[in-house]
Amino acid sequence: MDLSVVICTYNRSYNLPRCLEGLARQQDAAQISWEVVLVDNNSRDNTARVAKRLAKRLPLDLNYVFEGEQGLSAARNRGVRQARGRFLIFIDDDILVSSRWLRSAWDAFRSSGADAVGGRIHLDPGVPLPRWIDRELRGFLGHQDYGESPLFLDGITRYPFGGNMAVTRQAFHRVGGFDTSYGRKGEGKKAGELFKGMETNFFRRLAGLGGKIFYEPAMVVYHRVEPHQLRRSYFRKIHFNAGYQKGYLDGLPAGRRLAGVPLYLLPQTARACLKLLEAALRLDPAGTLRRQMILGHFLGQIAGSMNRHRKMRGDRGA
Repeated sequence: MDLSVVICTYNRSYNLPRCLEGLARQQDAAQISWEVVLVDNNSRDNTARVAKRLAKRLPLDLNYVFEGEQGLSAARNRGVRQARGRFLIFIDDDILVSSRWLRSAWDAFRSSGADAVGGRIHLDPGVPLPRWIDRELRGFLGHQDYGESPLFLDGITRYPFGGNMAVTRQAFHRVGGFDTSYGRKGEGKKAGELFKGMETNFFRRLAGLGGKIFYEPAMVVYHRVEPHQLRRSYFRKIHFNAGYQKGYLDGLPAGRRLAGVPLYLLPQTARACLKLLEAALRLDPAGTLRRQMILGHFLGQIAGSMNRHRKMRGDRGA
């Protein structure tokens, strides 16, 4: 088997027809042996019934598998265990692939010799965005575009996003799969479910092992944004959680601390509060949101550092 497309889903059966029908319309893929592995991550809706119905209707080699451990990282790892392909391609259930997407991924691996490949992610033009979501904020909704020309990415500052990324099976196992400490859990609507960082962690480890990561602009997908992602609260939550992960999972630089919190964070947080107040007094909605996001990131680092400190003390006392 050449390629395995791994899709993980949780309580979003309404997304599956559009996603899988796009895969069924692939062009120039007749010479490629490929399959679709659909991982049901403990859904409580009718995902299983919808998947089985689509498997009968669509011309796809579609394999349904259930994964009871909640979390996108665990679900993707399960998808890889089920997959048969030499190359593993990951998309989300809210993705619509372009007509030559599969062929573009296949050609990119063969021409570049890379260990991993990523492509463009455009936001679905059928979902109107509020005016306050500018180009900078679209990246937090999954938009990714490194330009018109193919190029290699360093895996640290630039890497593929999870909605459109691929890796060789050999490289996946060399890295050790996805770290289940990272990645969205559940529907991603609550603060505790919005943890990200899975791809960042994976590609950082791959780059550290000398892996080559390639960007192929012809490998295009379209991401349908969910209604809850079009609220300002969503952007505040993901920044708080990113800070929390940095403080709790990654650990912050060594130095003087108070209750586990690096002292340098305190003046930075105070300055962020003042900047937020200034933006609010200027009646600057865009600036206020950005300052809220920055402050949330610092507060998340503080909360994460404190919880990391408590956990380490508890582990030592056990």
